[in-house]
Amino acid sequence: MAFDEQGQAATYTDKIRICERAYRILVDEVGFPPEDIIFDPNILTVATGIEEHNNYAVDFIEATRWIKANLPFAKVSGGVSNISFSFRGNNKVREAMHSVFLYHAIKAGMDMGIVNAGMLEVYEEIPPEMLVKVEDVILNRNQSATEVLVDYAEQFKGQAGSAKKTEIDLSWREAPVEKRLEHALLKGITDFINEDTAEALAKLGKPLSVIEGPLMDGMSVVGDLFGAGKMFLPQVVKSARVMKQSVAYLQPYMEQEKLANPAQRSAGKIVLATVKGDVHDIGKNIVGIVLACNGFEVTDMGVMVPCQKILDKAVEVGADVIGLSGLITPSLDEMVHVASEMERLGFKQPLLIGGATTSPAHTAIKIAPKYSGPIVHVLDASRSVPVTTSLLSDDQREGFIKSNEERHARLREEYGKKKDRQLLSLDESREKGQKFDWSTQDIATPSFTGTKVYEGADLIATLREFIDWSPFFHSWELRGRWIANEGRFSSAHEDAEMKQKAEAEALKLYNDANTLLDRIIAEKRFTAKGVFGLFPANSVGDDIEVYDNGQLKTTFHTLRQQVIKKDKANFALSDYIAPKSSGRTDHIGGFCVGIHGADELAKEFDAAHDPYHGILTKAVADRLAEAFAEYLHQQARFAWGYEKPGDIANADLIKENYRGIRPAPGYPAQPDHTEKPILFALLDATDKTGVELTESMAMHPGSAVSGLYFAHPESHYFGISVLGKDQVEDYAQRKGMSVEEMERWLGPWLGY
Repeated sequence: MAFDEQGQAATYTDKIRICERAYRILVDEVGFPPEDIIFDPNILTVATGIEEHNNYAVDFIEATRWIKANLPFAKVSGGVSNISFSFRGNNKVREAMHSVFLYHAIKAGMDMGIVNAGMLEVYEEIPPEMLVKVEDVILNRNQSATEVLVDYAEQFKGQAGSAKKTEIDLSWREAPVEKRLEHALLKGITDFINEDTAEALAKLGKPLSVIEGPLMDGMSVVGDLFGAGKMFLPQVVKSARVMKQSVAYLQPYMEQEKLANPAQRSAGKIVLATVKGDVHDIGKNIVGIVLACNGFEVTDMGVMVPCQKILDKAVEVGADVIGLSGLITPSLDEMVHVASEMERLGFKQPLLIGGATTSPAHTAIKIAPKYSGPIVHVLDASRSVPVTTSLLSDDQREGFIKSNEERHARLREEYGKKKDRQLLSLDESREKGQKFDWSTQDIATPSFTGTKVYEGADLIATLREFIDWSPFFHSWELRGRWIANEGRFSSAHEDAEMKQKAEAEALKLYNDANTLLDRIIAEKRFTAKGVFGLFPANSVGDDIEVYDNGQLKTTFHTLRQQVIKKDKANFALSDYIAPKSSGRTDHIGGFCVGIHGADELAKEFDAAHDPYHGILTKAVADRLAEAFAEYLHQQARFAWGYEKPGDIANADLIKENYRGIRPAPGYPAQPDHTEKPILFALLDATDKTGVELTESMAMHPGSAVSGLYFAHPESHYFGISVLGKDQVEDYAQRKGMSVEEMERWLGPWLGY
C-alpha cells in the first residue's frame, strides 16, 4: 500500500512518488522480482463534501496509468468499495459508482480489486441519467458534481425525502416518575421538569436520592450513548439543560443535605479555566457540560484566568483534576507556566490540556517536562470523560498514565527528528520566493484610501446572509458540511443509520440557531462594529511599508517558508505587494470586526440554567463575526474595483471563489500575533470597533476577527510550517525585538 513516513498517499503526486520509491528499493536494491509486486495506491472516498477529496478517483486512475507505463511488470490493486463510502445505505448508487470506477480504472491498467461482486452493476445497464451524474463525480468533471449526485441519490433511499408531520407523543407521561425523568433527559425535554422533579423528591424523600437515582441513571445512559457515538453533542447539551434545571429546583434542599452530610463526594471534582490572556470558551464550556453529565462536579472559572487564581481555586474546592483551555498560540506559553507553578507548589493532580491551538505534540514536548504529575492532551469533548475517568480510577490510572507517558516519549522522539529537518537558508528561500513581472503586473487601484466604519444592530440581518454554516456544526462536533442551496446538512458519517441521525440533529440545531437569530435581530441584542481600510504600500524585502501622503506610516513584517520544495516557490505575504524598487505604487488592506452582546445574552441563558442556548449564542456570534469579515472583504473588493455587486453569488463567497485573500496574524501564513498591534494602530481599531487586544494578543470580545487584505490575482493562502534560526534572528531585528522574545511568540514553528 502507498504509505511512507509522511502517511497515506492521497494525491496523484504522492501515489507515484511512493510507488516508484518502493519499486526501486525492491527491484534495484533487494532484487525482488518486479512481476511479483502488487501496488495498492489507495482508493479513497469521493463525494464526501470536502473539496480536496473530489479528485481522489482521478488520482488513483492516473496513478495506475503511470505505474503501468513506468514500473514494468508491476500490478495494481485496490479496495473498490472505499470509493463509495459517502453513499453507505444507498446500494443503487454505490453499485453504479463501483462499476463506473472499475470501467475507467481497468482501462488505465488496473489488474485486480477487492469488491463485493453482488454490489456491481453492469456498466452498460446503468441508467443514462445516473451514469452521467456518477461519472461526473468519479471523473471530477465539474464542481457541483457531488451536490447533484447527492440530490439525485435521495430517490433511491428507502425513506428518502419523506417529510412526515411529527405529532407530539405524550404517552411517556404515563410512566413512573423515574422513567419520565430519564425520558426527559434523553430527549432534552424541559416542559415538565419542575413538576417531575418535585414528584420525585416527594417520592424519594431526599434531593440527593433524586440526583443519584433517576437523574444520574438518565445521564449515565446519555453518557454511554455519546461515548458510543450514538448520541450527538447538541443532544447532550440539551440533556444537560434538563439536568441543570432539575438540579436548580433541588438546590435549596441540597444545601440543607450538604450541611447534614458534608463528606458526600461526586465522581470527581474538576476545575476548568481558559488561561490568562485568552477569551475563547465555547469548547471548554462544552467539555464542562459533558463532564457534569457524567457525574463530575465542575467548577468553570471562565476566561482570562491568571495562573494563581486557577491554583487557588483548585486548592479551595479540593480539585481532583485541573483543565486548561486556550485558542491562541500565546496561551501555550501560559499553560507551560501553569504546569511549572504546579510543580513548584507541589501539586499532584492530573492536568488536562485542550483547545484549538493545543496539540498532543506540544503537550508532550513543552508542557509535560515541566510537571511530574500526569498531563494529558484531550482532543475534544467526547474524550474528556474516558480520560478523566481513567485518571481517577484505582484500576485504570496506572496503566493509563504509563500509556500516556509512552506516547509523550514517542512524540518527543519524532520532534527530535523534526529538528534535524533540513531547511533552506533565509537567503535561499528569498531567492525562491514567488516572482512577478511587476512592469506588466495588474495592480488594482482602490477608489479611496483610508478607513470606513460599519456598525449597528441593524447590520446583523445583512450579515446573516453571509454566514458559512459548516464550521458552526463542527463546533458541535457534527462533521460534514451545510449545503445552502438545499437547506440541509450532509454528514460525513459512514454508517448509514448514524448519518441519518446526525443530519436530523443538525437540522434541529440549525433551526434553533435561526430561531435565536430571529430573536437577536428583533430585540437588537447584538451590535456589529467593524472597520476596513485601504492604504498605499510597497514591499521591501519581506516587509511591507504602508504610506500616508507619501510618508512612511507603518511597516508590516512577514515570514517566509523555508522548507525545501521541488517545484514550488517559498512564499511570503510580501510577495503579493509590488516592490518599492519597481517604481509602482501598490495597496494593502486591513480590517477588524467584532460582535458585541453575545457574552451578556449567554449569561442570561446560563442564569436560567439553559447551557444549550448559552453555547448556541456564542456559536452564532462567532459565525456572525466571520460573516462580517466576509462582508467587509466584499466591500473592499468593490472599492478596489475588480469586483462589482452581483458578480459573485453568496455560495461562491462562502467558498472564497474570488480574487484576493485576507490572512490574519496568528494563522498559518503569518503565525506571529505581535503583528496585531500594528494593524490595530493603523485602523484605530479599538476606538472604532470596541475590539481590544489582551496581553496575549487575543481579541475581546471573543467573536472578533482581524486581518490584512491582499488584492494580487495570484495571492493564495499557505502555511509557514518550520522556521530556521537565521530567519528568526533576522525577523527579530526587523521588528526591533529580542530573539528570545520572538522565539517565545513563534515557539511552535521553530525548526531548531
